[in-house]
Amino acid sequence: MLWGCFSSAGTGAQNLWPSVRKLKMKRNFIFHQSPDLNPIEHLWGDLKRAVHRRCPRNLSDLERFCKEEWANIATSRCATLIGSYPKRPSAVIKAKGAATKY
Repeated sequence: MLWGCFSSAGTGAQNLWPSVRKLKMKRNFIFHQSPDLNPIEHLWGDLKRAVHRRCPRNLSDLERFCKEEWANIATSRCATLIGSYPKRPSAVIKAKGAATKY
């Protein structure tokens, strides 16, 4: 499990950290994640696909690839996700909690 943050200016190279409390964190946050409301979920998907393409062979590769790919996420991608945020809650309300285009 990783922790990260981003803004419309990008992810920044040093904004990705491994979690030390993996299991407890999953239990506490698993019910609060929604790509419809939380734009970072889209970046996690981007990161997962980019790292998978690089085929890490060990934990060291995995950590290095995650940090490198996180730093390589385009600023424009981040800006688009941040820009879409004000529309997300109303889209979820309009869809009565069902999936939205976000």
